[in-house]
Amino acid sequence: QVHLVESGGGLVQAGGSLRLSCAASGTDFRANAAGWYRQAPGMEREHVASITGPGRLNYLDSVKGRFTISRDNAQTTLYLQMNSLKPEDTAVYYCTLDYRDRTYWGQGTQVTVSS
Repeated sequence: QVHLVESGGGLVQAGGSLRLSCAASGTDFRANAAGWYRQAPGMEREHVASITGPGRLNYLDSVKGRFTISRDNAQTTLYLQMNSLKPEDTAVYYCTLDYRDRTYWGQGTQVTVSS
């Protein structure tokens, strides 16, 4: 059973930084595609950043240069470093992991950026 748990969300002022973490159990991020999505109130869920098994990165245009997705050396934790945060980054952030033809989701962590 694959289980993902996000942490690191919170309230931050505009211009500040947060680092989100996603811990996996049941598998790891070594050879699996993984990513971060977010959903703001009243909005569709959107892709923020992703990393393929070999390490190819992809970002939402509005976060390029500000956010960085990475994995730890043990490949059991996925990170999203978020710098220069803006009020429009406010959302619930979800971690995802593709494993055996299925996409798993975490429960989400709230990020709130005040102006």
